[in-house]
Amino acid sequence: MAEPRTPPPPPPPPSHPYVTEPPAPRKHSDPTGTARGHFPSRPAARLTGLSDRAGHLAARLTPRASAERVLDLTLGTALLIAATPAITLGALALALRRGPGNVWERSPRTGLGGQVFTLRTLRTRRLRLDLLSRLPQVVRGELSLVGPAPLAPGDPRAAWPGARQWRQELRPGLTGLAQVRARSGMPWDDPALLDQHYAEHHGVVLDLAILAEAVRNPLRAALGKARSTKAHLSDTDHRPPGYSRVD
Repeated sequence: MAEPRTPPPPPPPPSHPYVTEPPAPRKHSDPTGTARGHFPSRPAARLTGLSDRAGHLAARLTPRASAERVLDLTLGTALLIAATPAITLGALALALRRGPGNVWERSPRTGLGGQVFTLRTLRTRRLRLDLLSRLPQVVRGELSLVGPAPLAPGDPRAAWPGARQWRQELRPGLTGLAQVRARSGMPWDDPALLDQHYAEHHGVVLDLAILAEAVRNPLRAALGKARSTKAHLSDTDHRPPGYSRVD
């Protein structure tokens, strides 16, 4: 007698069109805010997060930096064109007097981003030609019209707390807040404090005010010297003995 055949299992019921599958587990996020599943490795995600933060920082600093750079290019180029004849004559006079090798002084300085560049200065202080001879480096972007004093590599002032960061974020300048205010000798006019104050508040308006002060100080000194010379050469100093107003 044949054994009864086992009936085949019933087919699975069709899935209902409105039944949804359970949600997939959420992916853990990287500390940078980027999902790990989008990148092949943690270093790639970390690098992308760092570049995003750098992009945000650059976007925040670019408007101010570009405005100051425009001021350097426009005013620096105009000053360079006006001062080129005087710089050329000064360089020729120095070459004739001291020899061609003693015209320029070259010294290494630390600039924007910690990059080391060579500061070229004419070896004379007449008519402030030593500062004006640095204008080509302003146009090239190694210097700024206004900024902290350019320091030599390894200068201890660059290693003071907090100074390393802002000194790498600013171009050194032809003049600066420390140069126009440090002559007073007051404690709050210490060059390091003035440079730090400029780093915290620098902008085009402050740069223009510092440039105006830098121009006014030599003019004021020249006028004072002229008045003193005029007083010494007055008729009072050359009256003959026995001179009286009646004569």
